[in-house]
Formats: sequence, structure tokens, C-alpha cells
Amino acid sequence: MGLYGSNEPGLDLERLINQSYPATLEILLYFGFLIAYAVKLPIIPLHTWLPDTHGEAHYSTCMLLAGILLKMGAYGLIRINMELLPHAHYLFSPWLVIIGVIQIIYAASTSLGQRNFKKRIAYSSVSHMGFIIIGIGSITNIGLNGAILQILSHGFIGATLLFLAGTASDRMRLVYLEELGGISIPMPKNFTMFSRFSMASLALPGMSGFVAELVVFFGLITSPKFLLIPKTLITFVMAIGMILTPIYLLSMLRQMFYGYKLFNVPNTNFVDSGPRELFILICIFLPVIGIGIYPDFVLSLSVDRVEALLSNYYPK
Repeated sequence: MGLYGSNEPGLDLERLINQSYPATLEILLYFGFLIAYAVKLPIIPLHTWLPDTHGEAHYSTCMLLAGILLKMGAYGLIRINMELLPHAHYLFSPWLVIIGVIQIIYAASTSLGQRNFKKRIAYSSVSHMGFIIIGIGSITNIGLNGAILQILSHGFIGATLLFLAGTASDRMRLVYLEELGGISIPMPKNFTMFSRFSMASLALPGMSGFVAELVVFFGLITSPKFLLIPKTLITFVMAIGMILTPIYLLSMLRQMFYGYKLFNVPNTNFVDSGPRELFILICIFLPVIGIGIYPDFVLSLSVDRVEALLSNYYPK
């Protein structure tokens, strides 16, 4: 891209935004970037590395991965595929929306079958990324703002769920759900925060997850690119995905924290969340509630940029 149409190579974004390419070259460039970001985001079927990584890695690595690194894939899709290659994106956006819907349903269904609770949270991340893909594919002001909101919202919620799961598994030395049960009694603070963030993840009204998913819904419904019947069908299937989310998250909470299952491990390991951990958790929980109650905190920062980006698609 830097070499094309210029005597001297340059990677200045302002120049590249105004650069036009032959249709075939633009589609090839779009596919190249899409595959790279599909691995990073991840988009199915290139997602299989993520659950294994979350299942095996230390929770500090998982937090970086879920909170920041996955979101770079979404940022790249918006900044490069959408902004620099608008014609190809306009052509392929319906496929992005279809893949996003399949991803929401598939990952939520797969999450329910995971025995390792870290892998269950990893699949929930894959499912939530589907909303970002749909927001990007909708090519509307509302949809793209919803995708940006979901990027931020899931960055807070996904990273914190993995932090809580990691601190719990470090103390118990257990990760399989059938071995767990009743840990709300020795670890009430961990249980309280885990419940709060699970509710945020399943899009409880008043928290950032709800606002982000709702705005993506509105973005898709108001998109002039799609016909009414396909939009309605896609929205209906997305809604089924939102119903599956509480099923796998609440069943995980029940298996981990409720009941009176006895452990074969000494109780000395069961130290509840300390002041440092609670401080981190509360610091992340405040923006989750803040965005949920007043999403304009984030939208006011992105709305002008989004309008400028979409002027390539719908010139005034």
C-alpha cells in the first residue's frame, strides 16, 4: 500500500486514506488484512488458539490478551480495512455480519460444553467479539460507535473475569468445574465480584455490556445497506445468542460457588481476595457501571471520528 501510486514509498495515513486502488488489488489487500485481524480478534474459524491460551497461561497474560491484545484486531479492522479500503469493505460487510452472528451462537454454545472454567470464559470472549464484527459490518454511525463501546466494555469485563478466575484457581489448584462447588463460603469477596462481573458480561441493564450490545442492535436495524427481512432475521438470531450468554455464565457461577461440595485439598489455600485485588476490581468496576449509566462518556470521544470515517461510504 505504501509503494502503490507514488514515486517515493510512504506510510502516511492521511495519504493512504485518499488513495484509490484497482478493484482486484483492493479486494486482495482487504483479504490479507482481514485474515491477519481474524486471527487476532479472533473470528471463527481462526479462533482455536484463544481457549487453549486462556486455559494454560497465567492470569496476568490472559488479562493482557483479553483486555488489550484482542481489541487490536478490532481496531485494525476499523482503522485499516474500513478506513483505507472502503469499497472492498462495503462489498464484504454483509459477510462480516453473517460471520459475526454465527460466531455469537457458536461460541456461546461451545462455551457451555467446557469443563475448564478459564476456557469457558475464553469462549465467552469469542462470542462477545461477534458483536464487534456486526457493528463494524453494519456501516452505520450507531453500529460503529456500538462496536467501539463493546471493545472498551469487553476489555474491562473480560480481563477482570479472567483475573478473578486466575486468582481463584491459583488458590484452589483446580480448574475443572465438576471438582468445584461451595467456594462462596471460604471466599465471599471473590464470589461477590465474580457475580458482579458475570452480570456485566451477560449484559445486565445499568452496566456497560448492555449498552454496547443494545447500540450494536440499533446500528444493525438502522443500516440502509441491508433489507428489512435479513436485518430482522439477523437481530433475532443475535437475541438468541444473548439468551445463551446467561445460561453458560450462571451455570458456571452455580457450579463454582454454590453447594456444599467437600474438597480433597487443605483449607489453608482458601484465602479470600485481599485489599490489593479488591482495589483493582473496584477500579475496573467503576467504569463498567459509569459507561452503563452514562455511555456518552465514551461516545462523545468517538462520535466525530466515526462520522468522518463513514463519510467515505455515504458522502453528503
